[in-house]
Amino acid sequence: MKVSESPSAGALSAWRRVERCFDRAFGAGSNPLRQLGALAFLAIWLLALSGIWLYAVFDTSVSGAYDSIVRMSRAPWSPGGLMRSLHRYATDAFVLFTALHLLREALHGRWRHFRRYSWLTGVALLPLVAVSAIGGFWLNWDRLGQFSAIATAEWLDALPLLANPLARNFLGSASVSDRLFSLFVFVHIGVPLLLLFGLWFHIQRITRAAVFPPRTLAIGTSAALLALAVAAPVASQGPADLTRIPTPLALDWLVLFVHPLMYATSAGFTWVLTLGTFGALLALPFLPAAVPRLGGSAARAPVAVVDPANCNGCRRCFADCPFAAITMVPHPDRRVGRELAQVHPDLCASCGICAGACPSSTPFRSTAALVTGIDMPQLPVGTLRRRLQSGLETMRGARPIVVFGCAQGADARCLTAPDVLVLPLICTGQLAPSFVEYALRDGAAGVLVASCRDGGCAFRLGARWTAERLAGTRAPQLRASVPRAKVDLVQADAEEEAVLEAAVASMRERLSKINDFSGPTSKMHHG
Repeated sequence: MKVSESPSAGALSAWRRVERCFDRAFGAGSNPLRQLGALAFLAIWLLALSGIWLYAVFDTSVSGAYDSIVRMSRAPWSPGGLMRSLHRYATDAFVLFTALHLLREALHGRWRHFRRYSWLTGVALLPLVAVSAIGGFWLNWDRLGQFSAIATAEWLDALPLLANPLARNFLGSASVSDRLFSLFVFVHIGVPLLLLFGLWFHIQRITRAAVFPPRTLAIGTSAALLALAVAAPVASQGPADLTRIPTPLALDWLVLFVHPLMYATSAGFTWVLTLGTFGALLALPFLPAAVPRLGGSAARAPVAVVDPANCNGCRRCFADCPFAAITMVPHPDRRVGRELAQVHPDLCASCGICAGACPSSTPFRSTAALVTGIDMPQLPVGTLRRRLQSGLETMRGARPIVVFGCAQGADARCLTAPDVLVLPLICTGQLAPSFVEYALRDGAAGVLVASCRDGGCAFRLGARWTAERLAGTRAPQLRASVPRAKVDLVQADAEEEAVLEAAVASMRERLSKINDFSGPTSKMHHG
């Protein structure tokens, strides 16, 4: 079976189509499907804010808990009522964003090699997410909280770990003491704190982790949750009564789905399903790559290599590495204050962004063999210069448009016109801006740099650094003397080849109005 025909590839393609629809609605930079991890963090901040407010007025005794919440939310639009509803809806949002974030990363196969740590630490947090979300319903101690607490106890009793069944704590009203309720409070406060600590571990191996979404998206999401709290305030479902079966109930299916699943099947089946799913997610990084396009090849790509003779310790690669794979150490030449970049192989993404940041990666150097301070063995900067020189020499009469394409984004091989020279890169962030100027000086009519969309870069920061370097706001910069009419940046993810074609057609039309452009105007076609 071809990779493109596999169910996983089909699911990924469907996800990308949905993402493109959201791009048109929100813009790539504010697309919620590209900011799921940051949105999950936003939900945590909203939960912390509303939770502190609620705890300040909450009666932590079993006899007073329900009444204190009812008094707080008697007026739905009062501060207490809004905070209670916001807390519930932020919980639902956190669970939803976390699940979608996990799904997106899984569809892209982001669990191998340098991503293994983030994947494993993220999956390990799922039980804490579940306990934090479900435990909050117990504190209200209404009929829904009673149902959830008893269902959870019966589910845990199916495990042969406890001498006395937990469900015995709910045989009568006298069984639920303040001591047991204090345990509920501890669970709902202690576990979220442990979750926050785990999230700190989760983002340790990525630089500039997005713990807050773009301002527009953050304001819009917060406003939507607050509007939902006003339009559909959360209400208690009557005080808990252990002498009666709590029916009917308005169930929160997003958080409490495990309870009806257990009663519809069995506690044992539910344990097998949940533990089996959890174990499978943890095992993914250690399984052979059945679908290389999605899960990444089982063979590790060559990592970046530092050349001490050409590394001057400028720290640009250290600052631009998306996965904290580079540290600075004393230079072996023993000069005081001089440093050398050092690559940690287990953390390196093999993206080449570091090579694009290195000041010695300029093709204008007169050395016959271009060796830079840090480079990628599979596509060295010197090889890229030779390919550019050879391609321009072959197409000398055509005055071609040079397209530097990203192997992770739209496939630039669709650009088969005779006036287009395509040079693929591991990531567009691998491109030093001086290559743009070099191509124009060496005979190119124009240069098109094709990156992934904002928020869609397979290596997190490649598209961002490329845009900033070409705009002259990040070193190394594209020099101001380079004619901007001959340079363009297009953002196109995988399966958006039509966007690339349109960008080249637009550049060709623009260049045709410039006096020194005399290249052909033939149409492109799909290869």
